[in-house]
Amino acid sequence: MKLLFDFFPIILFFVSFYQAKFLIDNTFIGNLINPERPEHINATIIATGIAIVASFIQVGYSWFKAHKIERMHMFSLALITVLGGITIIIGNPAFIQWKPTVLNWAFALVFFLSIFIGEKNLVERMMSSQLDLPDYVWTRLNLSWVVFFLISGAANLYVAFYYDIGALPETRMETWVDFKLFGLMGLTIIFVILQAFYLARFIQEEEEEEDEASELKED
Repeated sequence: MKLLFDFFPIILFFVSFYQAKFLIDNTFIGNLINPERPEHINATIIATGIAIVASFIQVGYSWFKAHKIERMHMFSLALITVLGGITIIIGNPAFIQWKPTVLNWAFALVFFLSIFIGEKNLVERMMSSQLDLPDYVWTRLNLSWVVFFLISGAANLYVAFYYDIGALPETRMETWVDFKLFGLMGLTIIFVILQAFYLARFIQEEEEEEDEASELKED
């Protein structure tokens, strides 16, 4: 459920991009769009504007529900507002296309630096209350997130600017929009599942140790 909440602006970006013509023809948005621009540019502008609004709603809902805002959501909001705003103003999709890469690489940097700042890395700070793991496991988990964010950022750049370079601009834009939702979300789900499998053996070992300790007490 949280994954869907985190991807809420991306999902609305995807839907509004492919429903841009309907929005132009049937809502006030049509009055705000320059009809002389290519359709895929207008679709990107509309989707970007809706994603910005969705990001504000996401942050507002978090504050209303828990009276706190996740730093990831705040940073994402700042990025999409700045880069998305530039895309809307000048009509260049490249700026909003850079957003997932900047976000992922920023996360990679934060997770990497957390190894050297404080007694616990970022993953351990977030999960140590639920799991008791050896230090080397926390380090591996943290570094795996660094690698994941670096790969995700690089994959976004490749799809946005280098994949199928000879195709029509509108086709390349549609490919990137599809990847932005299904590709990045798919990568995230696969990575989380792989981490769960990795953690399972340590959780099992911990449960076995607890059972042994309990049996010794009973004896």
